[in-house]
Amino acid sequence: MAPSDSESLLERAYIDAVERVDDMDDTSTRILDAAYEQFCRMGIRRSTVEDVARRAGVSRITVYRRFATKDALVEHVVRREFRRYFDRFLIDIEQARTAADRVVLGFVSSLRAIRSNPLIGGLIAAEPDLLVPSMINDGGRTLATVRQFVAGQLRREQRAGHVPGDLNADLVAELMVRISASFLAIPSHVVDLDDDAQLAAVARRFLVPMLETADSPD
Repeated sequence: MAPSDSESLLERAYIDAVERVDDMDDTSTRILDAAYEQFCRMGIRRSTVEDVARRAGVSRITVYRRFATKDALVEHVVRREFRRYFDRFLIDIEQARTAADRVVLGFVSSLRAIRSNPLIGGLIAAEPDLLVPSMINDGGRTLATVRQFVAGQLRREQRAGHVPGDLNADLVAELMVRISASFLAIPSHVVDLDDDAQLAAVARRFLVPMLETADSPD
């Protein structure tokens, strides 16, 4: 399920979200909707292109004209879900009043959005060998993409004067992303990922202090 070129799934989804890309025609959208429903119901391994075509009400040839292989179809479906995640994240953090609150809300909403997504969360839980390797064994591109996204948000906070100007946004973003990714990829027996209050407490205790620099005022 690896992307066909040097970009990772998240890189494409991130670019789509930032640039508001929406280049799918009605038939392609219907196919993606059908594939999403099929994959959620039956999983990716047990689903065929014929299943998706039947559910979409189109011929198998029509599916192949738009998505050359099953892997390409899977990639587009997963990419669209990550794009929705980025869109949702940006909406969620607008509710917070301070930079600290945005870090907490971003951490909690990110884990909740991915884990509760019927497709992405289901793949991580039921078919991790299909999705997780594409996220962590791609030379660091996936983590780099999310880090870029988070670092961009931190730089916005810097420009607004909400966090110290000498904060190393890339390093802080890297640490935040790696912590979040580890919770998604590896089950925790200490932190209940279904408990938003506990996740918020973890974020406020360990992630928010990253917004301070050594010489910044208390």
